[in-house]
Amino acid sequence: MGCGRKDDAVGHDDLDLRVHDRVALDEIALYAEVLTAVADSERPLTLAELDNALGLSASAIC
Repeated sequence: MGCGRKDDAVGHDDLDLRVHDRVALDEIALYAEVLTAVADSERPLTLAELDNALGLSASAIC
């Protein structure tokens, strides 16, 4: 059940889709990237692998 469906148990039917929090959405997207990388790995990720999942390059980290 998605947020926009009439049978949504959470009650987001009156949610104004024009209002959103760009920072929160970006954080959710980054978290999803990390979760995907973790799910694809059979072992704990290295810091370099986490950086890669987040789209960070070694030169961008100071």
